[in-house]
Amino acid sequence: MGTSTAPDRNRLRVLVVEDDETIGHHLETGLRGNGYTAAWIRTGVAALTEAGTSSYDAVLLDLGLPDIDGLDVARDLRARFPDLLIVILTARTDDIDIIAGLEAGADDYLVKPFSLTVLLARLRAHLRRRAVTPTEQTPVRLHDLVVDAKARRCSLHGEEITLRPKEFELLATLARHPGEAVARETLMAEVWDENWFGPTKTLDVTMAGLRRRLAQAADTARRPCRLPSIVTLRGHGYRLEV
Repeated sequence: MGTSTAPDRNRLRVLVVEDDETIGHHLETGLRGNGYTAAWIRTGVAALTEAGTSSYDAVLLDLGLPDIDGLDVARDLRARFPDLLIVILTARTDDIDIIAGLEAGADDYLVKPFSLTVLLARLRAHLRRRAVTPTEQTPVRLHDLVVDAKARRCSLHGEEITLRPKEFELLATLARHPGEAVARETLMAEVWDENWFGPTKTLDVTMAGLRRRLAQAADTARRPCRLPSIVTLRGHGYRLEV
């Protein structure tokens, strides 16, 4: 595991997409007061335009926008910017809504009302994970799957598989422990952060997405292939079976 460095927040740009005047102003002011460069947008159309013309490290995205559903905005952003950090801000608390947000491409979510302190902690945790520099990590071959943590690539028979950032980090973490049981708490600490504030349901949704993408890659491969299986260890965690 590489050594993490604190991100240079003066260089980090955050786009706030929120139609509520009070919340939007509070977030923009709070982010700027803590060293981030922040822009506040009130509609989905404006957010997609702004994201396409300026480079951002993170987007704080409200779901209840006046013109476009926030889930559609998340899908569009994820498709165009695979490495963008997307944090959903929502008043929707049902499990199905939270899962839909993660499935749409979000890395995290915060249920309103939330404190600025918790939001800033979440941002630091995610951005710190992305600042990790892999050292002396050689590609790992698991049957016909190759996981290259240093290059952040995985491939099947030489064909690259497109994974979301957290899906790749989850696979890379399991690949460092092939055949070993890895606890949920360990995965949350290594893939998200040891100071993670959210529920571990995020892990389950990300794991489901990883399994689905690996299965799709195997189904569309040009020749027969073998993949390692991800075994669920109920009450404990997961094991990458090779």
